[in-house]
This record gives sequence, structure tokens and C-alpha cells, in this order.
Amino acid sequence: MDLPLKKVNDEIFIASDEIVCLDSRAVRLVRECAIKNSRGRARICMHKKSTDTLHEMLIGMKADSYIRPHRHKDKIESFHLVEGAADIVILKDNGEVLNVIELSCDKHFYYRLDTPQYHTLLINSPVLVIHEVTNGPFDPAESDFASFSPLEADHMAIEYIAKLRLSVQMWKQESVKVANRNLKPNML
Repeated sequence: MDLPLKKVNDEIFIASDEIVCLDSRAVRLVRECAIKNSRGRARICMHKKSTDTLHEMLIGMKADSYIRPHRHKDKIESFHLVEGAADIVILKDNGEVLNVIELSCDKHFYYRLDTPQYHTLLINSPVLVIHEVTNGPFDPAESDFASFSPLEADHMAIEYIAKLRLSVQMWKQESVKVANRNLKPNML
């Protein structure tokens, strides 16, 4: 590794320079480490400590990564697409799909959530690479994981992801129907 990074473990690296500049080598690193990593994820943190007020990360995630639906109180997060594709799924408190943001080179390349809503990612490419920004400090105890979703290590996570993908597909189909019904006749 010829980047100025401190390796915390196989999943986490911290940029060590005072002025952080990343290039395609960083994208390649998070992509390759995510593929090799048992959790299917890797990140480069541009912030130096979990107590920093601003957290910026370049994150790679494999398609089969399970990001358990969660929400954050008093947090804002945004994603900027670097490569790949994913559906950001916003969920109601009962687990029903509320909204889907398609993140890809031909759809949306940016997303921001500033309200405490349950959300997750369904990755639609072999690997997704995003630049995530959120306010710190990071305290894992402040994440409210959805009770309607299985734990990350639970064998039921695979089944949950499959069912959620079907729900997202149905939500997208219904959204297209609603949009078509709302078109005025002279616009068809």
C-alpha cells in the first residue's frame, strides 16, 4: 500500500496526511479490500478520530453486504457515488418501503438524509464505492437498528435482503404506474 494510510484492520484505514487527497488508488484499495473482507466492506476515513465533528469516508461494499436498517437521531448523512449502483431504501417504522433512491451513473449520484428515518442500502453492482459524509462524533450506541430487521450476523439476513429486494421492485413498479397516471393525456 503506497497511500499515506494507517491500517486499523482489514476493513478500516485512516488517512494520515494533514491535507487528504485521494486518487484512483484509494478507490481500488476500498474495492479490493471489500472483496477480500469477510464483511464485504472497507473504508478510508478522512477524519482522524471518532470524536471529530465531521466524518468523511470513502467506502467500498460488495453486493451481498447487509447494511441493517437503522436511523440516527440528530445526524445528517450524505452519499456521493464514486462507482457502482445501489438502491437507498427509506423504510417506514413497520418496515414497509417508503421511498427508494436509485444511486447510479445514469440516475442519482448524490443523496442526503437529514431526518431520523430507517434506511438501508441494496447494492446492485459487484462493488459499490461511495463518499459518505456525516456529522460526528461517532457513537455506535446512538444507531437505532430497526426491530423489524435481523441482526447483521443472523442467518435470516439473506432472506430479509431477498424479500426487501422484491418489495423495492414492487415499489418501483407502482411508482412508474402512478407517474404514468399523473401524466396529462396530451403529454402521452
